[in-house]
Amino acid sequence: MNFAVVVTLSCFLTIPALGQAASTSESLQSLALSQAEALALAKQPRMAAAQARVRAVAERIRQARSGYLPMVNFNATGAQVADTGSAVSAGNITTSALSGRFAYGGNLTQLVSDFGRTGALVGAARYTAEAQADAATLTRAQVRLNVRTAYYRVLGAEAVLRAAQAALANRQLVSRQLSALAQSELRSTLDVNFAKVLESEAELAVVRAQSSVAQERSQLAIAMGQQQSVTATLVDVASVGAPLPPAPEDLMRQALAQRADLAGLQAQQHAAQQFAESEKRLSYPTLNVQAAAGQLPYHDHTLHDDYTAAGFNLTIPVFNGGLFAARRSEAEFEATAREHDVQDRRLQVSDEVREAWYRADEAFRSIDVTARLVAQSKEALRLAQDRYDAGLGSIVELNEAQLNETSSEIAAADATYTYLTRRAQLDFATGNLN
Repeated sequence: MNFAVVVTLSCFLTIPALGQAASTSESLQSLALSQAEALALAKQPRMAAAQARVRAVAERIRQARSGYLPMVNFNATGAQVADTGSAVSAGNITTSALSGRFAYGGNLTQLVSDFGRTGALVGAARYTAEAQADAATLTRAQVRLNVRTAYYRVLGAEAVLRAAQAALANRQLVSRQLSALAQSELRSTLDVNFAKVLESEAELAVVRAQSSVAQERSQLAIAMGQQQSVTATLVDVASVGAPLPPAPEDLMRQALAQRADLAGLQAQQHAAQQFAESEKRLSYPTLNVQAAAGQLPYHDHTLHDDYTAAGFNLTIPVFNGGLFAARRSEAEFEATAREHDVQDRRLQVSDEVREAWYRADEAFRSIDVTARLVAQSKEALRLAQDRYDAGLGSIVELNEAQLNETSSEIAAADATYTYLTRRAQLDFATGNLN
């Protein structure tokens, strides 16, 4: 069994398992990332289309291999003439002597040798099927990347929403306290107005965060291949996973060995080389053996009741206006272009891995920075609150400290999921999502 067929079967043997494990997200109370990926792989139209194309292209192997097998046809021919003495006719029914007859039988044509052209065509079809299987693998990786990106963005948006809601609750508490103090003439109405402004800003941040959560959940549904928005509670990620490698070079070598799109281009290059070889062999002779047999249940008395014949046909191309030479040159140039496409793609893959590693490394280091920023902003807010309570600081100073603390909380809430998103992009760039 050739490689392309094995890949095709392996792709489709996973479908029942996915279908059995998958259920619609609307019926789930909670949704883990692995469940979201399984649902997407089972329901995404892109996956179904990619797998159907794998099976379609695999049929080209059978088409090419048919050249090795005999061609058998059944024929039936009948003719009726009014004048059996006629010997000449105009049109399609022409024989050495026109006579009424009916005959049926079959003929067989078997290729003996075309000096490897059919074998080269079979090889090209196999590599083409392999390239299509790699394209399906790439589609699978893209579907998983889209699900992970949407999943992490939902978690990040919900973390931002929680931070915004906590800030709103704090602002409302401060506003109520200042209003009570203003009624006792212990604080000015200016302080109350500043607190109300901050409360409104915090409320606006909550509205925006809620809208962001709804939009991200809708995007997650699209990534999973369903129309209705995801309403299940997402299972939060426990940790950021394994640390990044210290440098991207090892990942670049891994990507060059695993990337499905690069493997697909390499398979297309091999297919183009095989096709160029088949076009080269067009100029070689072709030898076929032929046989025919049948019966004539109705015929002129001068004919026999049956017929049999056998022979061979040797075709030697001599001159066709340069057609075969042009086809050979076209195929060779295309094979050369495919080789350069592979080289260019290798450069792009290396660049994508390097860029994805730098972005993930930046996001990973930002987690620690934002954690320190939260601690520092909380301490700054505490000091500003103490100064304000002691009458040493202004409401503007306190409000500035509150804004900084809220911003740091939101940045910290989003930092982890930004890193997870970029780590998923790095995994895709290295081929780990295949």
